[in-house]
Amino acid sequence: MLDSLLFSRIQFGANISFHILFPTISIALGWFLLFFKIQFNRTGLEYWQEAYQFWVKIFALTFALGVVSGITMSFQFGTNWPGYMETV
Repeated sequence: MLDSLLFSRIQFGANISFHILFPTISIALGWFLLFFKIQFNRTGLEYWQEAYQFWVKIFALTFALGVVSGITMSFQFGTNWPGYMETV
């Protein structure tokens, strides 16, 4: 039986699945960026700095997408489950 509750659960499941990708990628990239920066400071080799500059752009993009998808999740909590948001 297809009702609005099922559709809201499907929508939220798709949104949370989409959202969880970006924080995990951002956390992992943060550690890689730290590694690249430490290696550049330690060795002075330019390719560590080039790798850092390339991946920091991707980090910024994934961080921004994670923020945007997280904001939409908070709106979904309020519209799909208003009783839950009043309790929380």
